[in-house]
Amino acid sequence: MSPRPKLRTPELRARVLDAAVEVLRQDGPTALTTRRVAAAAGTSTGAVYELFGDKGGLVRAVFFEGFRLLGERFDRHHPTEDPRADLIAVLLEARAFVREHRLLADVMFSQPFAVFEPGKAELRAGAAVREVVLDRVRRCIGAGTLSGDPTDIAHVLLAVVQGLIAQETAGWLGTSAASMARRWDLALQATLDGLAPR
Repeated sequence: MSPRPKLRTPELRARVLDAAVEVLRQDGPTALTTRRVAAAAGTSTGAVYELFGDKGGLVRAVFFEGFRLLGERFDRHHPTEDPRADLIAVLLEARAFVREHRLLADVMFSQPFAVFEPGKAELRAGAAVREVVLDRVRRCIGAGTLSGDPTDIAHVLLAVVQGLIAQETAGWLGTSAASMARRWDLALQATLDGLAPR
């Protein structure tokens, strides 16, 4: 008698995770149920539970998927001869990611689910994103365009980006793409100018 075929494959896990991210993107956190995700992935709720344990496990996987996708976007930006432009490009990539995946970013940064509390592994995923910014900041310090503690500067820049994203998402940063882009540029350039060597 041949063994039963394995049904809970890595391919099915990836399909369920893609479905969860899409359900979240289309309909928000309240729609992210195991039943809804299973239907979207063309599988059973039992398969979702077997793959992820429970809804908290599914949300945890979505959390990590968000940081994986953001990391992929950061990886597209290879260092050039202009460290300041490289730093700005990474910060604007964070903006583009949130514009495209606003509700996924909420899971990553705002923790809207009571069933999921980030632990050490999750905090390390967030730290990996900060490391990309920190690397670009260190290059700017090495080139003499920024001055100060690189960790402090990275935290400040990410706080500025998160504030701008919150303003833009709420509709308070402008009514046209041009006005919002102009205000992003103003904020980032002014912040970097303020962190330049005196």
